[in-house]
Amino acid sequence: MNTPVVSDTGLMAAVGAERRDLAGLLAGLDAAAWVTPSLCAGWQVRDVVAHIAMPLRYSAEEYGRELAESHGNIDQMLDRCARRDAAQVPARELIQVIRDDQNFPWRVPGGLVGALNHIVIHGLDITVPLGIGRRVPEPSLRIVLDTMTKPGAPGYFGTGVAGAALVADDLDWSWGSGPQLSGLAQDLAAVLCGRRLPAGRLRGELAARFTAQ
Repeated sequence: MNTPVVSDTGLMAAVGAERRDLAGLLAGLDAAAWVTPSLCAGWQVRDVVAHIAMPLRYSAEEYGRELAESHGNIDQMLDRCARRDAAQVPARELIQVIRDDQNFPWRVPGGLVGALNHIVIHGLDITVPLGIGRRVPEPSLRIVLDTMTKPGAPGYFGTGVAGAALVADDLDWSWGSGPQLSGLAQDLAAVLCGRRLPAGRLRGELAARFTAQ
């Protein structure tokens, strides 16, 4: 199915809703949850939260200084800042930033669509390993899936999904060809972004390839 065109106002509302819901969930987590390994390899939940808050906390100048400190290596810079902020900034402050700036026109690569992808996927990085059964609203999820399956996008994340047919259990959505890999649409979105999921969330002969060991 084709994803409908959404206005900037609609995208900003969707991003704000995701932030608001995520902030509410984060506020209810205990200390053990904050140090639970996330779906984002090498990061705990607290690191992911710090990363989500980063575009709302750093000015363009601060971002540039951090990037220069990492000699232009953006992945290294993002990892360093996430770990540092997670260790130094109180959880309540990170949550407050995400909640208070829910309607801030947060721009990341890809504009507002990129911002929606960012908050949705990193939200799954947190909720899936914690066993929180939140479902991403269908309109937002379809935008994310459409973005993730545009020509060239899956290869960017190095997910190895070529040769697989992804089929959602809960939406009229599928993509690709080959042996079928099925699961919730939001879990398939996580797979498209290179995540390995807990056992039992995916089905099909290729499920083990995308399941955490």
